[in-house]
Amino acid sequence: MIRFSTLLTRTAAALMLGSLLVLAGCHRGSTKDAVSAASMKGQFDATIQAYKGGQFLVDGAVLSALDVGSHFAYLKDQGQLPKTVLLDRSDDSKVRKQHLQYMARMQLDYGFTVYYDDGGTLKKINPQETKARRLEDYHAPAKMNDELKGKDAAGGDFEPAQQH
Repeated sequence: MIRFSTLLTRTAAALMLGSLLVLAGCHRGSTKDAVSAASMKGQFDATIQAYKGGQFLVDGAVLSALDVGSHFAYLKDQGQLPKTVLLDRSDDSKVRKQHLQYMARMQLDYGFTVYYDDGGTLKKINPQETKARRLEDYHAPAKMNDELKGKDAAGGDFEPAQQH
């Protein structure tokens, strides 16, 4: 029978315990929610682009959040609801907080998973952390007629120098 010295046995046990702690610290039981955007863009069932004013580009059409929700409701009725959706920036707008909140609401309503491109890294939208926002229709900012510019509410001329 081979006998090892107690110093050698204790050293081997300490090394084994240390390597176990290092491996456990690396894993932590969590999954990666962020991956490289370039490598994963073709892996999604549907891709939507963010557009100005909280709107979205779906297959080249500019839709309000309410219309995108209706689009997903239609896909659900047809049995073609995607499992994963990528929210990407468009040429005209980046992904804003408002877009993430709308997509969080749709994720809760329809049960698919939404990822978005955050500076070259794909991140998963967590509806509990991102406050889901009620879907709304788009209302363009009101433009003032040229005839009304420079008039006050009573219809008279408005001159800022004559304020009392």
